[in-house]
Amino acid sequence: MLVLTRKTGEKIFIGDDVYITVVDVKGDSVRIAVEAPKSVKVYRGEIYDAIIAENKAAAIGADMKQLEGLKGLKKK
Repeated sequence: MLVLTRKTGEKIFIGDDVYITVVDVKGDSVRIAVEAPKSVKVYRGEIYDAIIAENKAAAIGADMKQLEGLKGLKKK
């Protein structure tokens, strides 16, 4: 992990086409702006975690449906 100190208005570049600008600092909150191509998905951490949890739940549900289908194929 890279830890940097930046002042308001300063930027951090990630690769050639993504950059983060520190917009404002108030107390323990930092406002940042992220500029990236539309092909790059940018999520807040809590939203990303919710997406991952939902995808895992959906995958488990699909696996259970496949298991139920296989139970019907038992040899008689």
